[in-house]
Amino acid sequence: MIKIRFKWAVVFISIVGLICVSWSQPVKLDDKALTLDQCISLALEQNPLILSSLKQYQASLARISQAKALPQPSLNFDSDFQPKFFNFKDAGEFYYGFSQSIEFPGKRYVRGKIASHESNEILSEIELLKLDIAFQVKEAFYALLLAQEKLKYAQQNLDLSQDFLQKTELKYETGDVAKVEVLRAKVEASKAANELRKANNEVRLAKARLNFLLARKKYAPLTIKGQLKKAALQLNLENLRQQAFKFRPEIKIIRFSLKKESFKKKQGYLGYFPDFSLGISKHRVLGEATTWDVTLSFPIPLFFWQPQKRRNC
Repeated sequence: MIKIRFKWAVVFISIVGLICVSWSQPVKLDDKALTLDQCISLALEQNPLILSSLKQYQASLARISQAKALPQPSLNFDSDFQPKFFNFKDAGEFYYGFSQSIEFPGKRYVRGKIASHESNEILSEIELLKLDIAFQVKEAFYALLLAQEKLKYAQQNLDLSQDFLQKTELKYETGDVAKVEVLRAKVEASKAANELRKANNEVRLAKARLNFLLARKKYAPLTIKGQLKKAALQLNLENLRQQAFKFRPEIKIIRFSLKKESFKKKQGYLGYFPDFSLGISKHRVLGEATTWDVTLSFPIPLFFWQPQKRRNC
């Protein structure tokens, strides 16, 4: 029984030891390596410029609702012939009712269209910003791949230079080569070391730039995976031109801007037409029957030139 318990204790300790060793081993960087598509997704999700632009777009959607909103009605109360100040009970005459401002037909519709096209402009600008950031991420991603490739070859060059230096020194000690060959080997090894430091700096700068686009700290650990070589694309100039005219956000922005200015022109014309105010009140006179009053009023644009008047400096 003692032997069996001892064996089970040894098995238990072995299992615990294996678990601890597996936990203590560092996670491979390849498991956290980011692909190009992942980098683009992170940039589009976390970039502060895109986030602030999305907030502006949400605000523009709210302005559409504001532009289409109806004017608020007014509640009216009028008390006349009061025997004493604030003596509403014994007033000889009073009105109570409500009034509603009614815009000239078309003003509210045009105002909503202007706000809608402004919102579409902002949305197209966000699309343009996303394309620009995606392009920058691709550029930084492949720049980092190229810098890492240069670093790999620089390290190989340094290893070969140091190996050649060691062999040259051994040959010099045995008298097979002159001292000048050793000096040349040292110069080449120094050049290789300098190239390695330069390649290391390029990798650090490339990582810092990509981290910046991903809205991360510039010296945060970053590992990527990808290939520099891509299959060649078969492109047609005319098809590319048509797609650009159809899908490029800059073209959409110009179209929405032209439509917006067209509606602003209509808004200017509609500004010459007056709005109406309709009021309905209950009219009561002391000792008389209760009656109803309907009021319809609108401004007369006698001085229509004043809003457009300017002064010459």
